[in-house]
Amino acid sequence: MTPWAVLVSLTVGAGGPRPVVRPGLDVLLDDSLHLIQGRRVGLVTNYAGVDRSGVHAVERLRSAGVQLVALFSPEHGFRGAADPGEAVASTVDSATGLPIYSLYGRTSAPTDTMLAGIDVMLLDLPDVGSRYYTYLATTVEVMRAAGRVRKQVLILDRPDPIGDLVQGSMMDPAYRSSIGRVTVPMRYGMTLGELAGLARDELNIDVDLRVVPVSGWRRRDDVLTTGLPFLAPSPNLKDPESLFHYAGTCLFEGTALSVGRGTDAPFSQIGAPWLEPDRVIAQARRAGLPGVTLAAATFRPERPGDGKFPGQQVPAIRFKLTDPRRYDPTRTAVVLLTTLQALYPDKLGFTAPHFDRLAGGPRVREMVLKGASARLIVAGWAADLVKFRERRKPFLLYR
Repeated sequence: MTPWAVLVSLTVGAGGPRPVVRPGLDVLLDDSLHLIQGRRVGLVTNYAGVDRSGVHAVERLRSAGVQLVALFSPEHGFRGAADPGEAVASTVDSATGLPIYSLYGRTSAPTDTMLAGIDVMLLDLPDVGSRYYTYLATTVEVMRAAGRVRKQVLILDRPDPIGDLVQGSMMDPAYRSSIGRVTVPMRYGMTLGELAGLARDELNIDVDLRVVPVSGWRRRDDVLTTGLPFLAPSPNLKDPESLFHYAGTCLFEGTALSVGRGTDAPFSQIGAPWLEPDRVIAQARRAGLPGVTLAAATFRPERPGDGKFPGQQVPAIRFKLTDPRRYDPTRTAVVLLTTLQALYPDKLGFTAPHFDRLAGGPRVREMVLKGASARLIVAGWAADLVKFRERRKPFLLYR
């Protein structure tokens, strides 16, 4: 048992009937309220920070008599409605009168002034299981700021919504950014609480970190099987299935293709005016893509945010999840990238700095441009993924 992590031993084995899954919020309030009683609490969350019954953390904490003194919001804001990358201003919560300090605006970390009246920082953030998402970066900034002024950080853990599979390219530390803060693959198969422990170790953060674990969660269980309510963590991840595709399709943000922002299914489709979906799909299928089907579609982006093809009717490829345990969205994305490069060598349009940040380094882009096969690119990830699985073991809290 690692000293930084498990406050309540609630893990389960693989056998027996499926247990009820309770997020860390429920566990804290049902079993471990003493951890915050009599302490002034700051809460980092957004509107999706709810308990098993869908009741928000703010309501649950205040009803339990917790001295909640400030709220902090990540990217997309406390209401989860701000566009990706949009700076969010600090404000006041109309329901409670509490200040809401934005950690995705003028500052990405709590200031000493914000933390002055706080004893412990609670984090209850709905991570999405992919390296590109900024909530781990926000967690790291909170840990650093709290450690500097000797405040405890208490993470209310949640399941990894796309399960325990480890896939994709590792991040090169030279490419650290808000969409790649620690050395993990595109899909890491860890909870935010587990990642926080790894980040504390890798980045040498001096902070009193504790994790209230999820109860009843088995590592292979995902958002489709936990029985927990789903609230879209951000405007362009609208449904549970999109979380799986996002682990691969997010790479297309660094190309000339649209990922469907401004449509009914962002990150579950890709498209461009010059795309011939049936031609691409026919060639991509030769690689064998288990767990997913590809179908020709069209979409019309409205206020897409990324500026790609607003108001245009765009030919597209739509992704449909068929087997979460066999699906590798990172490999699927590389198959499509190499297919597109072969069919349209002047159209893929990499934005090199952004794509390389997403991919964790330049290797994927450079190999695609050289005409390497998807099989060769993906094979190059294998050794790093083996090392990562060993590296993460000390930080895993669940079976």
